[in-house]
Amino acid sequence: MGAAVELEAGGRTVRVSNPDKVYFPERGFTKLDVAQYYLAVGPGILRALRERPTTLERYPDGVEGESFFQKRVPKYLPDWIPTAHISFPSGRTADEMCPTEVAAVIWAANLGTLPFHPWPVRRDAVDHPDELRLDLDPQPGTDFKDAVAAAHELRALLDEHGLRGWPKTSGGRGVHVFVPIRPEWEFTGVRRAAIAVGRELERRMPGRVTTAWWKEERGERIFVDYNQTARDRTIASAYSVRPRPHAPVSAPLRWDELDDVSPFDFDIATMPGRFAELGDVHADMDDHAFSLESLLELSRKDERDHGMGDLPYPPDYPKMPGEPKRVQPSRAKKPTA
Repeated sequence: MGAAVELEAGGRTVRVSNPDKVYFPERGFTKLDVAQYYLAVGPGILRALRERPTTLERYPDGVEGESFFQKRVPKYLPDWIPTAHISFPSGRTADEMCPTEVAAVIWAANLGTLPFHPWPVRRDAVDHPDELRLDLDPQPGTDFKDAVAAAHELRALLDEHGLRGWPKTSGGRGVHVFVPIRPEWEFTGVRRAAIAVGRELERRMPGRVTTAWWKEERGERIFVDYNQTARDRTIASAYSVRPRPHAPVSAPLRWDELDDVSPFDFDIATMPGRFAELGDVHADMDDHAFSLESLLELSRKDERDHGMGDLPYPPDYPKMPGEPKRVQPSRAKKPTA
């Protein structure tokens, strides 16, 4: 696989073993190519990960091999990479790595990490998200352009509530929009804000957007995945490499670019050039922190005026207060005559 190489990252030297191991056979990209990609976009991905508990999605034998999510830090974590103690819905806990320098990203890439999955919290306030993450997920029969249309309507909605979002490609067919918020609400409150956003988009785009949790009910619509804001649910960070044959990346965008791009425009070969030319187009996100009160008032209005309460949680969650029955509609018991 070739002798190990050393990369300089922010004053640290990080060793990359087996640099010639092929990670993306379709394109011929190697482990070293992935590490060098992350080095090229280092300031951008560090901005997305800084101080955040981060789950590693590892592909030690490339995208055609087995993979796993690593939530607990390995015993051989370097002492210069800080951690945070987090709790899962099950009540179990773990220490996760919290990158504070680009060298930590390269170190994780050497373990076979492709996407990085940061929590929407910082390590000094692990129970209070500082980002509202909105995932516009195309269902069968829809595509990226449909997600873009929903994103534009979402932008208008956010603006009406005094909020600003930063869009990015998911690395697949979807669009993610992140809103920096003040860390004053717990996960349940942030999730209720996401549900309120999804329901308002449903009203504004009937037949085109849905918050239906069960796939059999979604139809050919864009799904607002509100459960991505639940505790221990994460979204691949900006600049993350996605485990697909063409090595795409999750690309931060300006709003005026959305209509003119394709997710296939951004991969580990093309993103370094874009980054060298434009820098991190989301660099100013951390300069803002918005209030969720307006969206939470919208949530209260939905419940008060329309009887629209909570929605189902993911299947691995304990039953949550106020949650409706978590039963797939086609399997629910029908009332007897």
